Amino acid sequence: MVALDEADLKILDVLQQDGSLSIAAVAERTGLSQNGCWRRIRRLEDEGVISGRVTLLNPRKVGLDLTVFIAVKASEHSQEWFDTFTTTVREMPEVVEFYRMAGETDYLIKLAVANIAAYDAVYKRLIKSVKIVNVTSTFAVEVLKLTTALPLEQRARIPEPSAS
Repeated sequence: MVALDEADLKILDVLQQDGSLSIAAVAERTGLSQNGCWRRIRRLEDEGVISGRVTLLNPRKVGLDLTVFIAVKASEHSQEWFDTFTTTVREMPEVVEFYRMAGETDYLIKLAVANIAAYDAVYKRLIKSVKIVNVTSTFAVEVLKLTTALPLEQRARIPEPSAS
């Protein structure tokens, strides 16, 4: 974990809300000089804390009306199976999130698709790629909360070194 001070956290909070802000605007909102703000942002990028900047789209406005969560139980746990499966899933543009899990579900996949027919096409590609014990799909009916902002105030605190 990278050590972050309060100024870093302020910058990250501002950028999570609007990554398109100019350095001057970020500096103004954080109370930092423009040069100091720019140097901190560069360091946060270099250290991988800021991993990219994107524009978030409204899925419904671009015709992706259906969000699907797919829970997969693997038929085996070999490297060959894993490589084939993960390559297949990563190459599917409909997959917006993909996780290896602990517990009853081995993998969790989140899709953004236009409709049930588009989901079915993904499902068929998925089951064709490797043998799977179980695939359970759940369809989102309503989005109650959606954010990409991480709860920085909840992060693990690194204790200050004691002066001994």
